[in-house]
Amino acid sequence: MRRMNMKSKLQATLLALCLTIPCFADDLINADRPGIADGSTTVDAGKLQVELGLERDTGNGPSSTTTPLLIRYGITKAIEARIETGGFTRSAGDSGLSPVSAGLKIHFLDRPSLGLIARVFPHSGSGTFKSSKTTADLRLAADRDLSEKWSIEGNIGVEHGDQNSGLLAATLQYNISPAINVFVDGGATTNPSSLLLDAGTAWIIGKDLQLDFSAGFGAHGDVPDRFVAMGVSRRF
Repeated sequence: MRRMNMKSKLQATLLALCLTIPCFADDLINADRPGIADGSTTVDAGKLQVELGLERDTGNGPSSTTTPLLIRYGITKAIEARIETGGFTRSAGDSGLSPVSAGLKIHFLDRPSLGLIARVFPHSGSGTFKSSKTTADLRLAADRDLSEKWSIEGNIGVEHGDQNSGLLAATLQYNISPAINVFVDGGATTNPSSLLLDAGTAWIIGKDLQLDFSAGFGAHGDVPDRFVAMGVSRRF
């Protein structure tokens, strides 16, 4: 009888773990970095998420180092505020701060998962990297699970600046586990035309911390010949 009780307790514990793991996986941090395409989902209301990177670009002009930064705050379940910048930039012996954007992401549909991302870049930055005029862009972001392991996300939009341009990005992701994934993606603009390709991986530690690494190259246009990047994302 005692053995039967112990066996029943073990089975109950295993069942509880099986029921808990999916919930835990659903609550994992979902960062917009790394990769070129941003996701359609928002951070939870009242949550702050900081996504910081270090990127080194080489070739096709002077080499440069940047520290891209994205700060996301959940206003409601479906709306987040966003502050985004290339951060501290050093190129050809000059250094300064890149322009800063203020924006919103609005998640408006669950199946398929769709969201709108809008950004405005006012006059900002410092030194040779200071912007001379206000620019803006608007993107539609979509996510879709292809299977238990595979998923795809894409962005399509327009950019208003010195000259208007179309924007396109797509990411194909393979989930090795709920906490580890690898991906390939690309991003393109129409005016001037350019194409950037990269691949990388992300690793979630616990629920609220993600580390990432990626590398890529410019396939066409005025983009870096090569780049490597690493980053950390933290949800508070």
